Amino acid sequence: MNNQQVVEVVLELYQQISRLESLKPSKDVNMLFTKLVTSCLAADEAAIDVSKLCSDTQEMRSHLIKLCGEAEALLETHYSAHLACLENPLQNLHLFPYFDNYIKLCHLEFTILTQHLTKCPTRFAFVGSGPMPLTSIILAMDHFTHSHFHNYDIDPIANALASRLVGSHPGLSPRMFFHTSDIMDVTSDLKDYEVVFLAALVGMDDEKEEKASIVHHLATYMAPGALLVLRSAHGARAFLYPVVDHSHLPGFQILTVHHPVDEVVNSVIVARKKIK
Repeated sequence: MNNQQVVEVVLELYQQISRLESLKPSKDVNMLFTKLVTSCLAADEAAIDVSKLCSDTQEMRSHLIKLCGEAEALLETHYSAHLACLENPLQNLHLFPYFDNYIKLCHLEFTILTQHLTKCPTRFAFVGSGPMPLTSIILAMDHFTHSHFHNYDIDPIANALASRLVGSHPGLSPRMFFHTSDIMDVTSDLKDYEVVFLAALVGMDDEKEEKASIVHHLATYMAPGALLVLRSAHGARAFLYPVVDHSHLPGFQILTVHHPVDEVVNSVIVARKKIK
């Protein structure tokens, strides 16, 4: 698809999604968001730069990203509550529709991270972990099997669901911690983490300014030399997630920027807190 075709397809899907009475998981909701993701993945990665689109399309994109975020949160809430009712919740994570995508994304992030680590981190922080903290769970179970993961979310209900999901796992629950906090209120504790993950949808209310403020806060309080992992988007995938502007990373040295060309949606940026 060329640029115009991509925009037309996304605009049509946006209009259909906007008319939905609810974004909770349902046949129609699942179908439309699957079409949206598939269309964005099928577009030529190099063909579209969303920053150069007209103002009306930019406004549509901003609203679409918020709708995607709302739908994603509702989907995670639904599956977190459902899985927690099963006898072995973490053995049934494959029931989550995008589980395979998370497996591949976490493996990608692990591979990139290990290129910049001199030793295995003991403490991770994940900012914006949500009701189903799949990244922390997968990294803790498959890649960093002795590390501790501190998950931060502003929503107490999300944290309660997440804690319940992992609480029955004897090997994982002692290494998973949940903090109900606005990350902008977390200061000295940030220095305790060797690696901080920033979820793609954190700071999406104002794609550039709010995320820039959060990154500046992390740059102020993270330990010198600690790594920051950010999820961004590239090409047509930027209709689904916010784009991290590299100019909003003062205080960090960008080490790696990776734009997937397979079914992994998010780009990955790894940066190191500068040592003064």
